Amino acid sequence: MNRIQERFQRLATSSTPAFIPYITAGDPTLDATAQLILELERVGADIIELGVPFSDPVADGVVNQEAAQRALQHNVSLHDVVAMVKNVRRRCQVPLVLFTYFNPVLAYGLEQFAEEAAAAGVDGVLCVDLPPEESQEYKRLLDARGIATIFLISPTSTNARIELIARHCSGFVYYVSRTGVTGERREVEQTVRAMVQRIKQHTDTPVAVGFGISTPDQAAEVAGYADGVIVGSAIVRLIGEIGNNPGWVPKVGKFVQSLVDATKTKGASCRT
Repeated sequence: MNRIQERFQRLATSSTPAFIPYITAGDPTLDATAQLILELERVGADIIELGVPFSDPVADGVVNQEAAQRALQHNVSLHDVVAMVKNVRRRCQVPLVLFTYFNPVLAYGLEQFAEEAAAAGVDGVLCVDLPPEESQEYKRLLDARGIATIFLISPTSTNARIELIARHCSGFVYYVSRTGVTGERREVEQTVRAMVQRIKQHTDTPVAVGFGISTPDQAAEVAGYADGVIVGSAIVRLIGEIGNNPGWVPKVGKFVQSLVDATKTKGASCRT
């Protein structure tokens, strides 16, 4: 059982959902990302997703694309992100998930990536553009090293597709709450609750919801029925706005704290 599974198991004993922030590794710098990981752990993040900068992030909206470009301007690679995780892991125990595309993993070398990611303390990998049907070797190598393999389920997934994806998932299932790319939205899609319940009919693996959640009220709403709440673009946008200013890390931490509080307090109360 790795850190992700342990965290969800512990939260389940109190019927408390997980809060999962997404940040882009290397934005504004890798050293800053390490500082921010420690701050997010301090304010109560249960799991942290680290976006690996990629030149063609087709699943990402403008905010995350711009963050990736800022990181790429500093030549941040998957190798650099893994090395940063290894360094920060000496100071934190929060579960860390790499959110990446398959091309950087393939260029790294599947076996070398699996070995070095595990040694660094990576707990899970979400490879956005790798379908489960083509993931056999990737999954075998990560499974062998105790790294969770997380896959996406979309609003258009059929029951057969949900069952297939859920069989390949470990750690948690990532439900994309809307079609299209990442980005902030004014409200949560009305179909999300029913879809989460539908996914749960096919798996006992925790279901976390992301894409489009950006405010404490939205986080609280989703926390009422999902096992995890994922917020990315709203946090990444704030980093882009203030990431070069003195004292920016605590300011981002304060915003994330508001999301954590909404998820834990309002969300948990919806379950009772």
